Amino acid sequence: MPEKLIPTDPTPSASTAVLRVRDLSVEFGSGTDWKAVTHDVSFDVRAGETVALVGESGSGKSVTAMSVLDLLPGNARRRGTIELSGEDLIRTGAARMRAVRGSEVGVVFQEPMTALNPVYTIGTQLRDVLRAHGRLSRSEADRRALDLLRLVNLPDPERRLGQYPHQLSGGQRQRAMIAMAISGDPKLLIADEPTTALDVTAQAEILDLLLDLQAQLDMALLLITHDMGVVADMATHVVVMKDGRVVEDAPTARLFAAPEHAYTRELLDSVPFLGRSEIVERQPTVSISVVEPDVPEAMSDEAGDAVLEVRDLVIRYPGRFGEKPFVAVDHVDLRVGRGDVVGLVGESGSGKSTIGRAAIGLVPVTSGSIRVADVDLASATRTQMRSVRREASIVFQDPASSLDPRATIGASIAAPLRWNDVEKDARVRTERARELLELVRLPADWVDRYPHELSGGQRQRVGIARALAVRPSVLIADEPTSALDVSVQASVLRLLLELQAELGFSCLFISHDLSVVERLATRVVVLNRGRVEEQGDTRQILHHPREEYTRRLIQAVPVPDPVVQADRRRLRLEEATAS
Repeated sequence: MPEKLIPTDPTPSASTAVLRVRDLSVEFGSGTDWKAVTHDVSFDVRAGETVALVGESGSGKSVTAMSVLDLLPGNARRRGTIELSGEDLIRTGAARMRAVRGSEVGVVFQEPMTALNPVYTIGTQLRDVLRAHGRLSRSEADRRALDLLRLVNLPDPERRLGQYPHQLSGGQRQRAMIAMAISGDPKLLIADEPTTALDVTAQAEILDLLLDLQAQLDMALLLITHDMGVVADMATHVVVMKDGRVVEDAPTARLFAAPEHAYTRELLDSVPFLGRSEIVERQPTVSISVVEPDVPEAMSDEAGDAVLEVRDLVIRYPGRFGEKPFVAVDHVDLRVGRGDVVGLVGESGSGKSTIGRAAIGLVPVTSGSIRVADVDLASATRTQMRSVRREASIVFQDPASSLDPRATIGASIAAPLRWNDVEKDARVRTERARELLELVRLPADWVDRYPHELSGGQRQRVGIARALAVRPSVLIADEPTSALDVSVQASVLRLLLELQAELGFSCLFISHDLSVVERLATRVVVLNRGRVEEQGDTRQILHHPREEYTRRLIQAVPVPDPVVQADRRRLRLEEATAS
């Protein structure tokens, strides 16, 4: 039986802990059977301290964190002790637990778009939270709501009070979520993957905000994450979980410098590290010509080898209720050569996913051209579009939503063969699906399984298999690993590299994670608000950028090194003070 890890720190006494968890086990019931998903978990979180609870999907970290406030399904039960300032929350009553939620313990959820109510304004939701935990009048709640939005540095807070969640960006929604979480001046803030869905600059801003609020309010912070760069940047202490158990518990600097458990070492080795990627060493030493966005003629010499070529592309979305049209892509030029992997990077709203979807005909072109298989998608007929979809396919960001839950894995993989009239014989399509499953390193007999029976990484492998069904010459990969934990992400990236080398397809790899792009791409295109900032060889762009915007993106990428992150944070603070 694995040895239990009990936190030991002789300097502060255990009584100073804001949160003290001992021998916590969570079980889920089905009929008369109970299955334990966490086993004897123990850790402390003290005032002003940030403890990171880390591990892969299924490790039990989120279940452990949600157990603190009993935010678990009705078929769950908790054993052990969870003490908040000496009070055992497992044995407290329902009325007391309602009082604790929000006023003494706040929670920042992973996806604010689903955590916020879409039919109420931000102001209404903030007022409801405030009035639920204090005797405030409507006007007092209005003033406090405005103060909270100012505290979390939400731009134009007066206007944001009257807006709905869908009218805010991802980073703005997360700021509003944090404002609600701290509205009761909690002793403890639980942040469950608070930056997973954000681009690197928004992530850096949210992390800075959390640390600033922690210092102002003297909160204890329990951070749940699989991003070891975020851990290095934020945490003072790390608790590593695997299969529902704590396998290592150590101060951050010691854990990164000398991890003791094999699983911790494996976790750290899986992290893409900007500047450490093996792909940089494999790139040719010959300089690859740089294509400037305002000189499309620079592409003409090699145009014959392009499998995807974008020239002067403009994509506009119509405005609503008399508003001006929104320009999502503004005169963009780029090309993907035969056998190339081109990284398309930028913040949320930069237009990168719009370009990817336009490249397979899912988004209409306003002006300019996109050529795939010698067909200009801006003027393509239906017959021509069918031929394009035999040459270009896409791997979507979230495999859980892009796979039909009612269809078997085999049917989903074979569907493009049927849609594009590649193969009419159902038996041949099934056999091809089996071959594709083996190609992406999954068992062939999984053709009869359904998406819910697979893990996130396995579903993404199915998504890749489906995209490769028509043997495309160019693959559009739209954030294919952003929803995966680090070790699963590493395995999917290795798979993509192996398949690209084996099958020779070209790839437009869309991502906000520059360390992942460095590992895969031979060339990089940087987008900012729909326009190309710069593009060229991966080494040049990521290690010697010319544009300030690119430098800012690179500096915002957290790296799994506490010393480096501390230096970066100090420099950012000095620059902010000087400005």
